This record gives sequence, structure tokens and C-alpha cells, in this order.
Amino acid sequence: MYAIIEVGGKQYRVEPGMDLVHEVVPGLEVGDEITFDRVLVIRNGNGVRVGHPHVESARVLGSVEEVGRRPKVVVQRFKAKKGYRRKKGFRQPYMKTRVVSIEKE
Repeated sequence: MYAIIEVGGKQYRVEPGMDLVHEVVPGLEVGDEITFDRVLVIRNGNGVRVGHPHVESARVLGSVEEVGRRPKVVVQRFKAKKGYRRKKGFRQPYMKTRVVSIEKE
């Protein structure tokens, strides 16, 4: 059984027991329970259910395992012969969630 969910504008294929690294959901900390209710597709032994745009009464339950920031990405700008140099760094925050179950009615 698997489901395709939408989190932070991105789509992920999830199965029970797997770890999912996704965008940060505000207001949650490590150990909190999280419910993903934007389920696009569910597949089980009986067949596939596709939502329009979401599958009604379906949700994916998980628990937050880790909150952190990814490695730094360095962005540099340079213009030749003009003395123009700029350097910026950026670290994208992320959240790691353990998928507990996929529920549908």
C-alpha cells in the first residue's frame, strides 16, 4: 500500500514505516504527531483511488523525527573587470517524518 501526498507544494510517494524528508510545517516539534490530509492517490490491494484533486476522507499519519537545516549552498556573483563580487550563503530548513499509517474510509 502506498499514497502520494502533497506537502509544501511538492508531491511525495509514501509507504507505512518509511522516513520522509520534506518542507517544514510550522508549529511542530520533534515527537509531535502530524496528519497529511492532502492525499492525491492511494493504492492498495483492491486498486487505485485517484482524487479530484484530493481523495476524500483519506489521510496519512506520521510522527516528526527530526527538524534541521540542510548543508549550506553558496551563491556568488561576479562581473569581470568591474570590481563587483557578492557572496551569500543559504541553508534550507527541513523536517524528517516517520510515516506511521495510511488511513482511508
